[in-house]
Amino acid sequence: MDTEKYGDGPCPIARGLCRVGDAWSMMILRDAGSGATRFDQFQKNLGIAPNILTRRLAALTEAGLLERRRYSAHPPRDEYVLTETGRDFLPVLFAFGAWGGKHFGDAPVSHLVEAVSGAAIDPVVVDRATGLPLAEMALRIEQPAS
Repeated sequence: MDTEKYGDGPCPIARGLCRVGDAWSMMILRDAGSGATRFDQFQKNLGIAPNILTRRLAALTEAGLLERRRYSAHPPRDEYVLTETGRDFLPVLFAFGAWGGKHFGDAPVSHLVEAVSGAAIDPVVVDRATGLPLAEMALRIEQPAS
């Protein structure tokens, strides 16, 4: 994706994708949302090559979705924690997962449950004002006024 062209353009979908529109990045954010914070945790969970993980963590940090924090001075070690921006992305990621499970879940797939009760969660994106699911609404995209 041409981040120069789309990263600061008028489309918020393109702006977001320029920051997290990579499968590895979304999987890192998924794991961070599940409590992973350290390089070795991400590498073990994902089976990702160290050089790719290093680049993705740097990009997610630069984009403001993760914050790098030093947890050991000797040897120097950092952890990566979700920022408010990163935490705000998790419901989008969960809705994406629900879509993937519905349309590509021919075999058993993981799913969300409420941590205390264990009740299954069905993530749906809704309009805050009406509570209606966006999938049930007639929508259009309007360009910003020039």
